[in-house]
Amino acid sequence: METKRFAVEGSQSSIDWTGKKVTGAHNGTIDIKAGELLLNDGKLAGGNFVIDTTSIKILDITDPGYNAQFASHLFSADFFSTEDFPEAQFLITEADHLAGEGYLITGDLTIKGITHEISFRAEVHVSGDRITAAGKIVVDRTHYDMKFRSGNFFTNLGDTLIYNEFELEVQLTAFAAL
Repeated sequence: METKRFAVEGSQSSIDWTGKKVTGAHNGTIDIKAGELLLNDGKLAGGNFVIDTTSIKILDITDPGYNAQFASHLFSADFFSTEDFPEAQFLITEADHLAGEGYLITGDLTIKGITHEISFRAEVHVSGDRITAAGKIVVDRTHYDMKFRSGNFFTNLGDTLIYNEFELEVQLTAFAAL
């Protein structure tokens, strides 16, 4: 069984996030710092990627003052605590090949030093010395001590309620390590 290592190229990888609330949604991007994907006999077998939580950007708010205020709140202890936890990480513990380029990925997502297992479907394309992988991860923020305006912890929030789940659309590009 031949194992090949592929280094994730942060500048060619990305995460698009969406958070929803009763009155709408917000979206933006987060940078990927580094990572590695492992292939055994041409099939995804493991890997990880590191998320730079200090790079969170909000794309749907165009007013510079409100955008900065909202970003500051996302960086605070109510959400990602980026001063104490500048990185989050996903570690693949299992990659089940489904069919074609489809996989069911299971792994450990660590945010704010808290780790929970999470599973999602992904498409993985191998072409020579290059891998591209894409999948949508749905995260329950309350599992990572992000309780701000959660209906699980607060009552009578009305239209200020923020839904517990947020989505991460992850796109990875990795190249064979020399």
